[in-house]
Amino acid sequence: MSDRWVAVLSGGLSHEREVSLRSGRRLSAALRSADVTVTEWDADGRLLDRLQHERPDAVVIALHGGEGENGAIQSILDMLGVPYVGTDPRACRRAWDKPTAKAEIARAGLTTPDWVVLPHSTFRELGAQAVLDALVAKLGLPLMLKPDQGGSALGARVVREAAELPSAMVGALSYGDTVLVEQFIEGTEVAIGVLDGTGGPEALPAVRIEAADGVYDYAARYTAGLTSYQAPAELDAETATRAGELAVAAHRLLGLRDVSRTDAIVDRHGTVHFLEVNVSPGLTETSLLPMAIDAADRSLGTTFAELIERAIARRH
Repeated sequence: MSDRWVAVLSGGLSHEREVSLRSGRRLSAALRSADVTVTEWDADGRLLDRLQHERPDAVVIALHGGEGENGAIQSILDMLGVPYVGTDPRACRRAWDKPTAKAEIARAGLTTPDWVVLPHSTFRELGAQAVLDALVAKLGLPLMLKPDQGGSALGARVVREAAELPSAMVGALSYGDTVLVEQFIEGTEVAIGVLDGTGGPEALPAVRIEAADGVYDYAARYTAGLTSYQAPAELDAETATRAGELAVAAHRLLGLRDVSRTDAIVDRHGTVHFLEVNVSPGLTETSLLPMAIDAADRSLGTTFAELIERAIARRH
């Protein structure tokens, strides 16, 4: 493994730049501990020239949001013939668009909260209050509002009273032109990582998430002390199995590759509800995928070194 030279891509220009840089630094350190030679590159105006002329053996994408998850960077790497860890561009796009991913999950008969997708123009053309009233009549309360694309819970908010809806809608629309509104499911929030192995995709132990104020938002995700975690999650064996099966099913249905993380809610009846899936999971000190890898008695560096070898083998 020591003869491999890998470029870790992080940074970029999305709202999640700082988180991405933290992910890139941690992953790079982990790979070096696994005897992989690593260069950290920002996803900036110099990237294309570097990829064309310096030609790393493979790339690992530690970009969050925007081009790192919507298939753009993956398309560039495919065009240049550079091996990379992760999902191909078309499947990235399916997963990146939350309503599209939820529709695929629902079509397959898996459980996901009921939802409505509302572009900003709808409020302008039909009247904001009338639309909000119809929304509550359809889905009830409480509701979860989030941008239809994006990550790290930016712009996401739980609404328990109708009076909170206008400000929550404005907050979500500040991160995009379309809002995904879904029924808020009370229960235990879990994250389930999936890794491709020689026998196909396998679920890692679920990680339980308990945010101090009950909402796992951006601050709760990346501020030490605001959230407590259990890895593996204290779920009964049957529920843990269902959670893993859901994550693997989402990975397969959406055509994901190498690594993904499914976020879900387990309600009081033990039903596991799909929320969304991430093709470039965070790798910071408070991120969920590294916790799951640790809970599986694996190391972050060795795990990604193995994924790098798989990516290189796909090109040969």
